[in-house]
Amino acid sequence: MSTADDLMPQHLSIHRENAVTAPSSGRPPRHKRDREATRAALLAAARVHFGREGYAGANVRGIAQDVGVDASLVFRYFGSKRKLFEEASAEDAQEAGAVLAGPPGQLPYRLLEMILREERPESVGDHPFIAMLRSAGDETIRGQLHDQVCDTYIAGLRALVEGPDADLRAELFSAWLLGISVVRTVVRSDVLAAATLPEVAPYFDQVAAALLGGGGSADDRRGGPDR
Repeated sequence: MSTADDLMPQHLSIHRENAVTAPSSGRPPRHKRDREATRAALLAAARVHFGREGYAGANVRGIAQDVGVDASLVFRYFGSKRKLFEEASAEDAQEAGAVLAGPPGQLPYRLLEMILREERPESVGDHPFIAMLRSAGDETIRGQLHDQVCDTYIAGLRALVEGPDADLRAELFSAWLLGISVVRTVVRSDVLAAATLPEVAPYFDQVAAALLGGGGSADDRRGGPDR
């Protein structure tokens, strides 16, 4: 069932951009450049709001207000609040593809790097995955979260497990990584939120060896001694 925030309110006036003839330089018309810039700004603001407040808590008017435009533009450019959320979260799917594209044996360490990377700027908001966690009360988004975690990350880790109970061990390892992410970005604990990759890596190696098994040195799993 759609909420009032999912559909364009009828009383909002449609913002009309002024058409401008394309300059002779061959660059896109000014109104097109303005549209693209506004659309990008709305996506950036949406990532901040969804990351902080989740899908249900985020308000289309608040997102538009941050950009300085009428809320009707959100519906004009994206169609609905849900479509805006999906597009704002697409960055996470792209990052997942990049993480999975590397050498399989280094996947656990790449996931740790993704979690422990430098704090995102305040203007960018939390990682899109955190926005999905905060929005898990929505059935559709919960399904998307399940698919991403189970069909993407856990499936990749399961292929690395040596020995019995591969499914359980892969999910335990995933739960550990997910817990690190939540404590750092949602709970924002004093110690773990400030921990660096070199500080966490030795303990990570022990957990990875216990749950996933696998031969080779820690340097092999990390892709080299300097990582």
